Amino acid sequence: MNPKKTKTLIVITGPTAVGKTAMAIRIAQHFATEIISADSRQFYKELNIGVAKPSNEELAAATHHFIGNISITEAYNVSKFETEALLCLENIFQTKDAAVLVGGSGLYIDAVCKGIDELPDPDEELREDIKQLFAKEGIEALRSRLKVLDPDYYHQVDLANPKRIMRALEVCLCTGKPFSSLRLNQQEPRLFNIIKIGLNRKREDLYEMINKRVDIMLETGLLDEARAMLPYQHLNALNTVGYKELFAYFNNEYSLNQAIDKIKVNSRRYAKRQLTWFTRYNDIEWFEADKPDEILDYLDVHLK
Repeated sequence: MNPKKTKTLIVITGPTAVGKTAMAIRIAQHFATEIISADSRQFYKELNIGVAKPSNEELAAATHHFIGNISITEAYNVSKFETEALLCLENIFQTKDAAVLVGGSGLYIDAVCKGIDELPDPDEELREDIKQLFAKEGIEALRSRLKVLDPDYYHQVDLANPKRIMRALEVCLCTGKPFSSLRLNQQEPRLFNIIKIGLNRKREDLYEMINKRVDIMLETGLLDEARAMLPYQHLNALNTVGYKELFAYFNNEYSLNQAIDKIKVNSRRYAKRQLTWFTRYNDIEWFEADKPDEILDYLDVHLK
């Protein structure tokens, strides 16, 4: 903690379904402050059940920002989020000493805590060309292209992640420069302290909660919500777990039971990727998600 900085951002993160929303609300109430969502899936006003958006009761329990604030048809990126979230924090800190940032989208949390590099938004036609390359020739074609255009990043990127590779290709082709040369990784100074809390559970308990959440989503109308989004299935906002599997069912690629099983499997894989992302950092204090009192005690000590 820097004593010269009088305001504190409390970050609550962890894998999907671990209990971040409930913990963030409890912390916001404890410190009489507000919540900024860094869950990129919950930004969209048209998506509710499939993104586990906070309920009306939860939204009423504490002031939330960046929940359902844009449409799936709007262009939005992490750079815009950084700008808007920092402005929101500035407003909160005018009357509050602390604020809560919650979510499982690591890139969006990093944007608020340390900034992102100034990378250009790609041309939509270029993006579509790269998507078509992936669809027709698979991930190996993306890897081969990246190896030629940016060998340095080729040896850094997760080669099993097509989205990362496609983004790098977009930047390389758009700018004529290697993606790695534009990734400065320079942390932007922030005028507030940052405390990061990671929530986790035993792996079997987390997976059980994920499976149960999927069942509840289906019971409360996920199928109808996904069907209503079918005309927009081509949008990037809908290329997400819970929707894309049901789109495949509607398009007769899976049976309903196969789609449900894939939602559960892909949700568990997503949780694993989230944990891999966050465990790289040494500035996150990890707690069992079912021990909120320990977290509040920790925060009380560190915010004095």
